[in-house]
Amino acid sequence: MADVERDQKTEEATAKRKRESAQKGDVLASRELSTAMVMAIGTGWIAIAGDWAMESWRNMLTTGLTLDARATRDFDIGGRIIDMAIKAALPLAALLAATLVAALGAPALLGSLGFRTGAFAPKASKLNPVSGLSRMLGTQGFAELGKSIVKVGFLGSVCWWSISGDMDRLRGLSANDIQAAAGALGTMLVNLLMSLTIALVAIAAIDVPLQMRQRAARLRMSKQEVRDEHKESEGRPEVKAALRQRQHALLSGSARKAVTEAAVILTNPTHFAVALRYRPGLDAAPMVVARGRGPTAQAIRELGKENSVPMLEYPQLTRAIYFTSRAGQPIVHDLYVAVATVLAFVFNLDAMLATAADKPDIEVPENKRFDASGRPESSSQT
Repeated sequence: MADVERDQKTEEATAKRKRESAQKGDVLASRELSTAMVMAIGTGWIAIAGDWAMESWRNMLTTGLTLDARATRDFDIGGRIIDMAIKAALPLAALLAATLVAALGAPALLGSLGFRTGAFAPKASKLNPVSGLSRMLGTQGFAELGKSIVKVGFLGSVCWWSISGDMDRLRGLSANDIQAAAGALGTMLVNLLMSLTIALVAIAAIDVPLQMRQRAARLRMSKQEVRDEHKESEGRPEVKAALRQRQHALLSGSARKAVTEAAVILTNPTHFAVALRYRPGLDAAPMVVARGRGPTAQAIRELGKENSVPMLEYPQLTRAIYFTSRAGQPIVHDLYVAVATVLAFVFNLDAMLATAADKPDIEVPENKRFDASGRPESSSQT
């Protein structure tokens, strides 16, 4: 049972895991966001610069089809072709540049812009036809197929809704002159593209959070993987030196002294840490002498290890204390029973045994349970 719990992917990915994953090409990406941004930029360009493009192409045709007496005497076919090509290409070049910016803007918004050589490395699994079939016919393949069908149906419905309102106008265009008919068709086209753009933006708004959740799930680590990674990192001399420098930079002198006098340090195990002190007869209640998250939490843990302060993993209790108390304050009364159980365990065992796997179970009140962002877990579940 302990091995199963140890192998469960319950921990958020560390910065090292995210960095290595990105180097291999596993980055946050959303094709729906890229499509929506390109569509939005293209539609905006047509709405704003469409008249300029039509005028440029009209001038191109006029120039190409107009011949005067001077042209018959001194006809420069090369210059004429270049002049016509420039007039035709400028609007298209502007559209291409705008869509290129949009295509690069999508990964930039998601923090995934960059060139990664690891993504181009050959992978045997991608060349194996059996693996390819399993991906196509697996759960993920059918899920992607279902998403595509729903997306096509949704976009088709939006197109029909946009066009159906203009059917009467389309039937009456034959009675208008060409210029008026072209203007009406241009207006209808812009309206259709704007409707599709809004639909694609709505799809992207759904897809981006899903991609974020899926990537976070892919990168989740087991507690054992987190421990192994920290052991590997801590074994290098340059990392140890950097950790000591970070301790001095993140913790003031009084905070460092308080950690060395703590009775126990509770951890999350890697993202949060709180150091508790309780001196019977002197402290009315257990006191929070230091608290931190991220690098500060790591500094607290390192100082605790150097000074043989007992360290226990209680994720819910650690977050509860972190989000309800400050350094120099006693813990809230709702957590007295849980903290007292931990302190009794620490005081009745040698400091080396206090980190054993058979630490006591504790119960954190439901109204004091927080996730890593500080939101009450009860509200997030509802």
